[in-house]
Amino acid sequence: MRKNIVAGNWKMNNDLAQTETLITALQGQTKTSNAEVMVAPTFTNLWHAFQSLRESDIEVVAQNMHFAENGAYTGEISASMLKSIGVKTVILGHSERRAYFNETDESLAKKVDAALANDMRVIFCFGEELADRKAGNEEAVVGSQIKNALFHLGAEAFKNIVLAYEPVWAIGTGETASPEQAQDMHAFIRKTLADKYGNDVADSVSILYGGSVKPANAQEIFSKPDVDGGLIGGAALKAEDFYAIVNAF
Repeated sequence: MRKNIVAGNWKMNNDLAQTETLITALQGQTKTSNAEVMVAPTFTNLWHAFQSLRESDIEVVAQNMHFAENGAYTGEISASMLKSIGVKTVILGHSERRAYFNETDESLAKKVDAALANDMRVIFCFGEELADRKAGNEEAVVGSQIKNALFHLGAEAFKNIVLAYEPVWAIGTGETASPEQAQDMHAFIRKTLADKYGNDVADSVSILYGGSVKPANAQEIFSKPDVDGGLIGGAALKAEDFYAIVNAF
């Protein structure tokens, strides 16, 4: 039985005081769904967030990591460093990392390997841009991103992988992705997994939707059979909105 997951990606937002305020607000919310809840603060606030939430059912996860264990990589963070402060899950391949920091399928494959070698769970992100969608190439683009970064892995590895589909064309472009479009792509993603690893693996992997999920549309999106939750951006910065999404299941 695959898990329902709602993960809040705080991106480059919230200093320490703001992080404390948001955590306090999150702790004051009531969860009425069975969804697994995660939040991803900035690197500087990971330790504080982990300590503040260690007795709660909210998991603190990282937004990124390097593929090397250590070395001359100024400004980077390794998997073992994250684990040393209690962080056991990392988001990899976010569309903003691909767009602004030139992350490629090849470099992401190495990051995935490093995370799994350190017994971490990976939330692996991917998705097509507007030009791809308009050209009708969305399945080819998404399929290649998944295959290039993940299909060197054995089936067992997918016990520690969560997939997150981000329709980049529907984020800040004025375009809107419908729940049906989300379902269609999630079904394609699951079939892509099934074709490589079989139905048992495909049916066990949680696939999250990362296309501007809000309290107003979460219930309809989450009702789709192949949508197992959301990777939430802006709405994750408001405790009430975030838990409205968590409770949309």
